[in-house]
Amino acid sequence: MAAIANLGLLALNRFGYGPRGDGDTAIAASDPRGFLRAELAQPGITLLSGAALPTTPAAIALFNKDQAERKAERDQLAQQQADDATRAKQLAALGAVSPVFATLAKADAEKAAALLANPPKPPQKPPSPEQIIFRDEALARLRRAIEARAGFAERLVAFWSNHFCVSANKGGIARSITGAFEREAIRPHVLGKFTDMLIAAETHPTMLQFLNNVQSIGPNSKLGLKSHKGLNENLGREIMELHTLGVGSGYSQADVTNLARIITGWSIANANGQNANSKEGEPGTFFFHADAHEPGPIELLGKFYLEDGVTQGKAALLDVARRPETAKFIAGKFARAFVSDQPPPRLGAHLAKVFHDTDGDLRAMTLALIGNDDAWAPGPGKVRTPYEFIVAANRLIGHLPDEPGQVLGPLNLMGMGLWTPPGPNGYADSIAAWASPEGMKLRLDYCSQLASKLRDPPNPSDLLEAMCGAKPSAQTREAVARAESRQQGIALLLMSPEMQWR
Repeated sequence: MAAIANLGLLALNRFGYGPRGDGDTAIAASDPRGFLRAELAQPGITLLSGAALPTTPAAIALFNKDQAERKAERDQLAQQQADDATRAKQLAALGAVSPVFATLAKADAEKAAALLANPPKPPQKPPSPEQIIFRDEALARLRRAIEARAGFAERLVAFWSNHFCVSANKGGIARSITGAFEREAIRPHVLGKFTDMLIAAETHPTMLQFLNNVQSIGPNSKLGLKSHKGLNENLGREIMELHTLGVGSGYSQADVTNLARIITGWSIANANGQNANSKEGEPGTFFFHADAHEPGPIELLGKFYLEDGVTQGKAALLDVARRPETAKFIAGKFARAFVSDQPPPRLGAHLAKVFHDTDGDLRAMTLALIGNDDAWAPGPGKVRTPYEFIVAANRLIGHLPDEPGQVLGPLNLMGMGLWTPPGPNGYADSIAAWASPEGMKLRLDYCSQLASKLRDPPNPSDLLEAMCGAKPSAQTREAVARAESRQQGIALLLMSPEMQWR
């Protein structure tokens, strides 16, 4: 019975976000693989929407409107200051010939000196649209992960979002649309075709802005010949190195350069909002800038792609996505993310074959993962990342944040700020990346704070039984039982190996 129950816990920990304190482990134990498949079978399980979650164009419009209003306020203040300076000069000149004007000039000078010595407190400005949108997006994502039955679908979303990562730290517009990128380019395709996700991600305004493809101009294009500006290879390089083929898969620097040429002109329509009625279309949507596109046929990985507008780039991406090197790279990364830092080679080979044979069907690869015995090897395989840990902790104690700062702050402290990876390769998910003594101390601080804020804390021993579904480790049971308070017991439970490893 213990082995069966442990499989239920393994299903929740390894593939989901951990058990909730309401019998999830026992339910999963009856049919661990079926428990996970049932979640994936729910219609729209990976989608996320809400009135507070705007589309990319709407978010950009809100950002541009706010920027325009702020500029108008600055211009008005500057004009007022200029008018005051002009008045002071005029009064000073008139004061030389009339005592009345001299008195006015003195009064103005005294008023200005008083204001300088004791400037009035500026009115508190409301949060900017990008701050509001980011926090709403973050809270929606967090609550979905905490409330999900297994959390398998949300783990998949997080994996693919990190694979095609962007960063909210790249300016105000980026902060406005990073959440929309995940909802629009990632979530609809998590259980669909990899090629669809690839095209959606690489043509999304957030990715085009993050990797500077908006500034990439074909040297021989109309715009390139006129402006003498050239390529930006960032997007082309990351597509090959991080999104598809992987490092060491046989492509050359010439291939990187040529892919960058092929996708010149992939841009954002009227991102600055100044030409909303132009032929480019709705501001904040994908726009193919023909005048910036490198003309002529271009060779990539031994094949020539004829000049055919945006179709040229899409055809190249589809071919790259279907290469066996891409299947191997994606499958290996997928297995490492869910199973262990060094998964059995035959598991990666099996997933690569499924990926290749099904033309990148991500549902098929996901089902192949949980259907393979190698993915269910006993024992902990990975240390939870800070995000996974925080979600798992809140799930177990039944805490649903009503304010995103309750999670965003701790994530920042632990080095895994939401949608703010340190580079285009995303966050690492290896044991070495997150199991440092300092990292564990930060987790302990978080657990203590989280437990201390519980008004009516559950019995930690009962939580332990509900979580493990069988006899837990003697060390964890003893530590929880000896706790001086329920809050301390919960903090110790959250820091136990059963919670840190998955």
